[in-house]
Amino acid sequence: MMTEKFITFEGGEGAGKTSVIQELSTYFDQKGYQFITTREPGGIDIAENIREIILDTRNTAMDGRTEALLYAAARRQHLVERVIPELRAGKIVLCDRFLDSSLVYQGMARGIGLEEVYAINSFAIENCMPKLTIYFDIEPEKGLARIANNTSREINRLDQENIEFHYEVREGYLKLLRMYPERIVLVNADKTLEEVVAETKRIVENFLEMNE
Repeated sequence: MMTEKFITFEGGEGAGKTSVIQELSTYFDQKGYQFITTREPGGIDIAENIREIILDTRNTAMDGRTEALLYAAARRQHLVERVIPELRAGKIVLCDRFLDSSLVYQGMARGIGLEEVYAINSFAIENCMPKLTIYFDIEPEKGLARIANNTSREINRLDQENIEFHYEVREGYLKLLRMYPERIVLVNADKTLEEVVAETKRIVENFLEMNE
């Protein structure tokens, strides 16, 4: 599988990655790039249905391993139905979250274990990994404050976790950054949207030039 044009975006709650992807999408349109934007969990009907189950604020009884399995199931269907066909067509795929989210949220913050969650997802993705992952880093309190001030954003089950959970998420991402420095690039998300977008554009453009 050719994944040179597979780019993912990661971050804790309120890091602003979705807003950055929207701005990047407009920029790509102006540049005439052949690309799609998509998200996890979701992106296609089956995965969007699974997303509703995972993020439903009423599903507080959901076990951590159930959660991990549902994410992996949504990821698999999204890959085979949307991501892989678009990559084969030569398009750039910009994906809001991917495997790293599961490693961090379920593997580390939920305490299931990195190896356990990776094993589930290894079966699901069959080595289809992004070549570039941009991680938007922000302190959990600041990210959650952004969510509280953004009335248009959906409030999901993960937003309701305690602050210690969100710190575990951040530490998890920083650990992955140390583990995979050749793939993951950190962007300081505690800046204006314009500054974060400009930095992201620079990183993506450099990446695409190197992979032409």
